[in-house]
Amino acid sequence: MAMNLRLTDAESDALRAKAEQEGRSMQEVARTAISQYVTDRPQRLLNAIDRVRTEDRELLERLSR
Repeated sequence: MAMNLRLTDAESDALRAKAEQEGRSMQEVARTAISQYVTDRPQRLLNAIDRVRTEDRELLERLSR
């Protein structure tokens, strides 16, 4: 499926620079980033939940009473 992605000038410049640095196309770099984001989401969610449990432990205990 085709998709248009609108980037700011700064985002486009950063993507272009990264692609050139790695010797890859901008499309390949963008697709890799999207794939990583989608794949890593469950782990990022678990990390966020653990962080809330740790940082707000006292509050959560008071709320559970």
